[in-house]
Amino acid sequence: MQCFLCKLRTHQWCFLLFNVLLFHALLFGADFVEDYLLQPTPGIYTDNSVVDVREKARKLDLSNAKENVTQAYPITNPAACRNSDFFLLTLVFSSPANVTQRQAVRRTWANQTLIKGFPVRLLFFLGSTQTFDTQEALLKESDCYGDMVQVQAVGESSLYAPIERTVLALRWVITFCPLARFVLLAKDSVFVNLPAIGGYLLGLHRHPEDLYLGRVIQKESPDRDSRSPGYLPPALYPEKYLPEYCDGTAYVLSQDVVRKVYVASATVRAPVPVDVFVGLCAQKAGVAPTHSARFSGDKHIRYNVCCYDYLFSSAGMGSNELERVWADLGHKTDRCSLLQTYYGLVRCKALTYLGKLSFSS
Repeated sequence: MQCFLCKLRTHQWCFLLFNVLLFHALLFGADFVEDYLLQPTPGIYTDNSVVDVREKARKLDLSNAKENVTQAYPITNPAACRNSDFFLLTLVFSSPANVTQRQAVRRTWANQTLIKGFPVRLLFFLGSTQTFDTQEALLKESDCYGDMVQVQAVGESSLYAPIERTVLALRWVITFCPLARFVLLAKDSVFVNLPAIGGYLLGLHRHPEDLYLGRVIQKESPDRDSRSPGYLPPALYPEKYLPEYCDGTAYVLSQDVVRKVYVASATVRAPVPVDVFVGLCAQKAGVAPTHSARFSGDKHIRYNVCCYDYLFSSAGMGSNELERVWADLGHKTDRCSLLQTYYGLVRCKALTYLGKLSFSS
């Protein structure tokens, strides 16, 4: 092989180099471009409605509502944040029936109380149940682990139920955990790298306000099909594109953005997916999302130990895969070098793209 490379002419070397560069551009180019282009610029708020939302959020005080929340939260768990100033509070949205998945999350990435010496906490947020037996099982699970909050959304089967659950979750944070510096919202089918996210947040060079961090979706058209349940009429939303928003599988809000989104939610009523709804509320509050390609969005990233050590999240993780991945990560005692991280990212991204191509074909 070495002898063969020595015999190559200049134009052949150029051809090889071009293909190597093209390969890396295809794998990483979009991520670098997105990270550069999708960084928010400091806001200058001239819109009175934006100023009003931000001022209401600043003055918002729900401490007096603590005693009158049992109807909205059948499992309230008011002591979850008592006497604690958490650096990162993680809210994992889960279906009441997903007991196996919750147990896998508890045994794996959620089994951490400190990140670089700073306290963290994880809570599962669940919707309402349909039967008495299921509710009794949830109450026993809550008594056993103490990490659950149940919200009672109006019209649980409607299109707005996920939105109402999210708004009630934000209200719970403001009421019972107002000192948490950052709040991570995720689905129970996502692997989350809490140490990597915590390290990133600790390394922020700017004051941690107006932070809405995730995999940003941009230039998405609203649903204009009048036969669709998610139909968004032009009269309700006249813009050509939806506002930029973070994919809902996993994203981070600073405490002030939790309050701003909650206040703005009272003025937004649109039949859209919940992550788009959060983006609409953030826009109303003058908050621009920050993009990070280390969030996978709704993509499942093929496992590689150094790749997962670097990424913030990977979606579509069943309980068995979570257990297997966590067991392998637990056996890793040393940090991945720069070269190992690079190789791991190349490998997992290439396998992920090849897997998508084979699935499509």
